[in-house]
Amino acid sequence: KMDRIGAGFERVLQQIRDRLNARPVPLQIPIGAGQATNADGFRGVIDLLTMKALYWDAESRGEKFREDEIPAEQRDDAELWRGEMLDALSLDDEDLMVACMEGGEVPQELMRAAIRRATLAREIQPVLCGASLDYIGVQPVLDAVSWYLPSPLDRPPVEGVVPSGRQEGQRVVRRAASDEPVCALIFKVQAESHGDLYFARVYSGVLTGNSKLLNPRLGRKEMVTQLWHIQSDSREKVERVEAGDICGVIGPRDSATGDTLCDAASPAALESIVFPETVISMAIEPDSSSDRKKLEETLKRLEKQDPTFRVRSNTETGQTIISGMGELHLEIIRNRMQRDFNLRVKFHKPRVSYREKLLGEVRVVEDFHRQLPSGVIGFGLTLLARELADQGAGIQVEHKLAPEAMPKQFLQILLESVQKEAEAGGNYGHPIMGLQLVVEGVSFREGESTEVAIRTAAAEAFRRVRTDGKMAVLEPVMMLEVTTPEDFLGNIQSDLNARRAMIVNSDRRGDLCVLQCEVPLIEMFGYSNQVRSLSQGRASYSMQPHRYEIAPPSVTENM
Repeated sequence: KMDRIGAGFERVLQQIRDRLNARPVPLQIPIGAGQATNADGFRGVIDLLTMKALYWDAESRGEKFREDEIPAEQRDDAELWRGEMLDALSLDDEDLMVACMEGGEVPQELMRAAIRRATLAREIQPVLCGASLDYIGVQPVLDAVSWYLPSPLDRPPVEGVVPSGRQEGQRVVRRAASDEPVCALIFKVQAESHGDLYFARVYSGVLTGNSKLLNPRLGRKEMVTQLWHIQSDSREKVERVEAGDICGVIGPRDSATGDTLCDAASPAALESIVFPETVISMAIEPDSSSDRKKLEETLKRLEKQDPTFRVRSNTETGQTIISGMGELHLEIIRNRMQRDFNLRVKFHKPRVSYREKLLGEVRVVEDFHRQLPSGVIGFGLTLLARELADQGAGIQVEHKLAPEAMPKQFLQILLESVQKEAEAGGNYGHPIMGLQLVVEGVSFREGESTEVAIRTAAAEAFRRVRTDGKMAVLEPVMMLEVTTPEDFLGNIQSDLNARRAMIVNSDRRGDLCVLQCEVPLIEMFGYSNQVRSLSQGRASYSMQPHRYEIAPPSVTENM
């Protein structure tokens, strides 16, 4: 952003060194700085490898640029910066050091090879400059990506697991080669007027149009009808893509972000993308009842595209609840509904996504027995419930029964029933996390232990787990970083203390103070307006989910 008022190339370089503990090596220096309308404004860049000045044509929106001699007043500066660049590169490259010591002109190919080797080894970070508003400096950045950044062949082979069969769970390796079985990962889904467009990275093999690939998560094949190379707004239909390519795929119906598409004859499930739990919920309804079905279809499409966006129906209130990563996230979803789907909706008050957790462990024995007109039904089980140490874990259901304890089909019904009861929520109806349920024993009576008896006994056993065990409500805690001028630091800290925030670190970045703290999400509604008010609009903040913590009694009393 060299065209901004106050832009400082050298200042930013020093900030990169100080804040990121990095080793930036400039490959360009700017010609001027600030608005182009000023006499000394930003006009172009000097390439330190070719020692030429590059100027962009404003009327062509950056498409055309010309190469010229370096302005006389900047020739000495350019020589000095070039010398520093060569010195930095020579520290890691013996060939370049020899060329510099011999004197004379250093070949561009030698410099580029040295930059690439040092970049791949993460010894340096090449730095270029420009101004995206007027498209100044775009082409050199793209060239630098091609010259200096790693290709798929510079990276180790991707690893996955066999999803099913006799070798299930075994590690498999896929090289970035066209003779390997095809394997691709879907990393984004985008809504299109004629169907969803799936963005995929091909890790191995050759992917062709009009082919069928296995989705290991779904356990069935998905159709790949069309392949597209996509560059910004332009698209080019292609018949095949190879390892290392990123492409747009049209055809799959049920695949989602993070899914693998692979050769069914040689299946491999790549590591999926892990997304954080949602932290905020709102009730949503259409403006008119006639749009209700359209709202359901729209929410399904948005949920498929964005894995951090969840939709569920509250069976007690009949409301549709949407959950996301914050107020801004849900506000963007709302704007997309209006802009892309021409759908007007009403949002109701945000709700925090609380969780519940069992503390310690509890063992219950349930012996269900009921006399019915058709006869006696009954079933008994011993259920152990314990807290899991992994805070991000969900619900795990297992058993320690001997094979002869009960028929296999009834055992499956029992485990599914226990899982379903646990997923229904805790004492306050919030989802349960970090819970392990172990069926330690059963009393199966032939003729009496029907499916109804097993499901009822499982429900009663888990109800007793909730009542006999010590359940706690967990509230989401966010990691908050506030950047503010020192003049407003006291006001910001006082406000954070009132919001039950715990400051874990404070730092200085130049003239600014940075506070890092953990704060409950329930206390952060409306904080964007408050922090601007306390700092005359000069403070900023960022917030992301951190963990769940046991909520104080004041929170549970209002549930």
